[in-house]
Amino acid sequence: MKRYSAFAIAREAIRFHSGWERAWRNPEPKKRYDVIIVGAGGHGLATAYYLGRNFGITNVVVIEKSWLGGGNTGRNTTIIRSNYLQDPSAAIYEKARSLYENLSQELNYNVMFSPRGVMMLAQTYHEIRGYQRTAHANALQGVTTEFIDPQKVKELCPIINLTGPRYPVLGALWQPRGGTARHDAVAWGYARACSDMGMDIIQQCEVKAVRQKHGKVVGVDTTKGAIDCDKLGLVVAGHSGVLADMAGFRLPVESVALQALVSEPIKPCMDVVVMANTVHGYMSQSDKGEMVIGGGADGYNNYTQRGSFHHVEETVRALVETFPMISRLKMLRCWGGIVDMTGDRSPILSKTPLENCFINCGWGTGGFKAIPGSGWGMAELMAKGQSPLTEEFGIQRFKDGKFIDESVAAGVAH
Repeated sequence: MKRYSAFAIAREAIRFHSGWERAWRNPEPKKRYDVIIVGAGGHGLATAYYLGRNFGITNVVVIEKSWLGGGNTGRNTTIIRSNYLQDPSAAIYEKARSLYENLSQELNYNVMFSPRGVMMLAQTYHEIRGYQRTAHANALQGVTTEFIDPQKVKELCPIINLTGPRYPVLGALWQPRGGTARHDAVAWGYARACSDMGMDIIQQCEVKAVRQKHGKVVGVDTTKGAIDCDKLGLVVAGHSGVLADMAGFRLPVESVALQALVSEPIKPCMDVVVMANTVHGYMSQSDKGEMVIGGGADGYNNYTQRGSFHHVEETVRALVETFPMISRLKMLRCWGGIVDMTGDRSPILSKTPLENCFINCGWGTGGFKAIPGSGWGMAELMAKGQSPLTEEFGIQRFKDGKFIDESVAAGVAH
């Protein structure tokens, strides 16, 4: 794989860009691999990458039923933060955030990480107490956050209205090293690195059955034929329940749509990410000038990947009070992603009842921010059988009642 650089750009400019290689190979699947990863989104590709990088396991195939990064990885609002309340959550999200810091250099691919800062508005006295508690917990966890007053909020985000008639801004939980990244570039960067290590990425290849023998996984049947393996990782977000059913076990998850939209592009006016969880809305500005807006998940189970006008109206109505200027903007496009919710709003990274089959799901509305940390922990779990990052996120916790309750820190996932 040729490295990308300023010199490479100059060289290709002289050659009329005729020498660029494909970012990743497009091979036919082999009959057998050491590891099969189902799902070529950010989490699946990161798992494959860290299997190769950290453990030297490169006889790996990543299977995707549609196109690479075409699921939730390409349908989110790109927010990166780690200001979670519970220790296991803070550990894996902070691991992810710290890996994002140098991901472009490591992958030799610009993922456009922008540590612009994330603030979560406190618009009720209950939220003030909750965010102050989180700030104290983050201090003990080594996560840099602070609770700031309304004047500091206004200084960081001048377009905000502090004195809304229903929900005035009373302060905010501020994480200065949170931010955003380019969602597609994260998937593409990991895919390019995986391909360079000799791993196969097979698109348009749907899994139809999980084969097992004596309680142990032996392979999968796909639309491109049967593939054998020693270990299987299921990393398919909202379709996790479908794959789990094929493997013979049930998951405590439900799938719902999470919708988002972007406005027409405007001049730069907001260089932070703002989340307003009381009214279920959050907003940032993209590099192209669009206002990226999201809200709460749908209140009913569904697999749609479209936006809906009533949900757009609900989300924008909630944000107009806090950001009056957006009332004059036109919507450019809207969409939905299928998110997999657990009861405690925390993910599942776990062994399963089927031996050598592993599951990574349940990220709900917080999947993108966790991609590097999730891949790091999942790779360690698959390679060694355990990982400090994933230890608390097993399926067994739902039977034992050891929940990791993040219903508040997850914000829009109530």
